Amino acid sequence: MGKNDLVPNLFRTEYSKIVAVLSKTFGIDHIAIAEDLTSETFLLAAETWPYQGIPENPTAWLYAVAKNKAKNHFKRKMIFRDKISDELTMQGKEWDELEIDLSDQNIEDSQLRMIFAICHPAISDSSQISLALRVLCGFGIDEIADAFLTNKETINKRLHRAKEKLRSENVQLQIPSESQLQTRLDTVLRTIYLLFSEGYYSESNDSIIRKELCLEAMNLAYLLLQHDATNSHASNSLMSLMCFHSSRLEARLSENGELILYQDQNENQWDKILIEKGFYYLQQASKWEVASKYYLEASIAYWHTVKNDHHEKWGSILKLYDQLLKIDPSPIGALNRLIALSKVKGNAKALEEAETLDLQDNHFYHLLLSELYKETDHEKAIHSLEKAFALCKTETEKIFIRNKINSLE
Repeated sequence: MGKNDLVPNLFRTEYSKIVAVLSKTFGIDHIAIAEDLTSETFLLAAETWPYQGIPENPTAWLYAVAKNKAKNHFKRKMIFRDKISDELTMQGKEWDELEIDLSDQNIEDSQLRMIFAICHPAISDSSQISLALRVLCGFGIDEIADAFLTNKETINKRLHRAKEKLRSENVQLQIPSESQLQTRLDTVLRTIYLLFSEGYYSESNDSIIRKELCLEAMNLAYLLLQHDATNSHASNSLMSLMCFHSSRLEARLSENGELILYQDQNENQWDKILIEKGFYYLQQASKWEVASKYYLEASIAYWHTVKNDHHEKWGSILKLYDQLLKIDPSPIGALNRLIALSKVKGNAKALEEAETLDLQDNHFYHLLLSELYKETDHEKAIHSLEKAFALCKTETEKIFIRNKINSLE
């Protein structure tokens, strides 16, 4: 890592930790202050390190500066100090005895509390993901705007509204009570799942795959697994699912950035370590006598790491999809099931069931139809690809579909 990369990399790893601890110390109402103080800390590092040299322990330097900035702000701002003083007094402390604990244990606890605050059901999905990227993953406003294909002003407004919602709903930085934990954890897992999905496949970004989003989603899930209260069947299942999917990321795009279908992927490019981790978390999840949506999806993803195209593999995948659709019926799930159905019972049977799906506006639907028609009716296969081409939104996919049309013609 070069010197110029150090501050940006530390921002990505340490920004969220400092913001979480300061927010826990001062309260979620003051998250904007926590963000400002943390940003000032990194700005000072960027301004001084090139001239004074990089500290022996850069992380410790950042923590020390952040603490001092927080205490100085606390002393200067009378209104802010008075509000916090009431809380400190109830804890038997004076304001000048304020301690800002940046120990590993308190950082993890603060981040876990922040996850639950950000994923409050009163906040919209897009705002949850934006807040998670900013506060928990250390993404810059520009990066978040790029992820959503929008501008900085839109993201800033979205973040502002989300923070106002945290205040108006009086959301606390705390682990939910036992009675609320499962419902709130479901929301957290859903946000992590959406974040990972946006990285694994973007419907609107030409990059299609953003590995950094997948990695951040996995980091958040790992944080949940470190705590007994959130180390659950569903969280292990989701981590397993993300490991299996991530294991094939390198094989999904060619050197030219073109999409590679599953059956054409180079198995040697699959990450064996991630596959092993996925299997480990799947085994952990199986200790609970339930089968959640994430568990079934992870089991399907496991079979996709078995390259052999045999009947047992696709028969197992088909059965898993049948179970999944019973507990989580969705058109896309039904569409994906047709791939397994065609392998087990033939293309004609899959085409018959495809006609019952109301997915005429989905380009994946027409891509699948083209595969099912390819061996028996080239004209229909090409027609399906042309429909898919008209519906898809990214240049990467348009190139991919155009190449398939050319190969059939």
